[in-house]
Amino acid sequence: MSHVLHQRPLQNPFSNPFSFSPPSSTNPKRPISLFTPTTLLALLLFIIVVGFLCPWVGLMPQNMIFSSVSKPYSVVSSKWGHYTLDKALNFVAKNGTVIVCIVSQPYLPFLNNWLISVTRQKRQDMVLVIAEDYASLDKVNEHWPGHAVLIPPVLDAENAHKFGSKGFFNFTARRPSHLLKILELGYNVMYNDVDMVWLADPLAKLEGNHDVYFSDDMTAIKPLNHSHDLPPPGKKGRPYICSCMIFLRHTGGAKLVLKKWLEELQLQPWSRAKKSNDQPAFNWALMKTAKEVDMYLLPQAAFPTGGLYFKNKTWVKETKGLHVIIHNNYIVGFEKKIKRFRDYGLWLVDDHADESPLGRL
Repeated sequence: MSHVLHQRPLQNPFSNPFSFSPPSSTNPKRPISLFTPTTLLALLLFIIVVGFLCPWVGLMPQNMIFSSVSKPYSVVSSKWGHYTLDKALNFVAKNGTVIVCIVSQPYLPFLNNWLISVTRQKRQDMVLVIAEDYASLDKVNEHWPGHAVLIPPVLDAENAHKFGSKGFFNFTARRPSHLLKILELGYNVMYNDVDMVWLADPLAKLEGNHDVYFSDDMTAIKPLNHSHDLPPPGKKGRPYICSCMIFLRHTGGAKLVLKKWLEELQLQPWSRAKKSNDQPAFNWALMKTAKEVDMYLLPQAAFPTGGLYFKNKTWVKETKGLHVIIHNNYIVGFEKKIKRFRDYGLWLVDDHADESPLGRL
């Protein structure tokens, strides 16, 4: 803007801005009082207004006061900003169980792809999307009302999708906290990362009544009748269980695992030297609570790691018809994941977006 716009004549800073009387011509040096009736009335009104507003400002969360200025989306601007986890769970749960995923805006294409596969197993009505930003919250609920909720506080989404970054660590480290809240509200929960595709209904494959179900992230081939106990520690002193597909019942044992997971995350924070994620802490938590919790290792043939499914064609042929969930891990980068899904006929959104509750985003 040009510097010549809105120029004002210089004004004596000590002159009375509220005085409307011209200076006396007979006594030009007469001081002008600041305490005129007009000034006092204005001051009194100011004190009354401030006194009324201050208690309300003090009660407002700080992020609500400034969020509309600092962020493009906020609880103020979102139509779903006051939709609570309790209300969302009550809306989507079936027989006390929910299926949960956690997404930020960059993951929406993967969410849509995963949802198509879930819909094919007729389980989409049980899905609750935990949005980590208001853009995702509003986008999902715009197309699919009531199926997304945001659990404050909102993280800075920058770099949250880059594996190994501090943002990614902060994003994944909220997982046990979210899941614990769901258990404490009295629900069972199946958690999935959205870089997965269902080929069958995983809920139908949960045998027994265990506290926690999980899958191995190792690529070594197991016999079809392998043990369902927690595997022994590997070279790093802990197992290699995947934290991306978990089923938890609302039992004391499952809650204990989640609480220990949160403790381990505090002991192993992200650093530039050790670009960690939440999975090592999950494995330490499992190992340290194994004697107190009823755990169940899911069949490898049904829940293979991506390092096995996408890299061992012979094993895939030998176990054909047994696969339930395919996880597109052991590869980094959105474009690389999408290409691999396409190569295996698992990137469904290209031709089947109309099958998703979200449609074509």
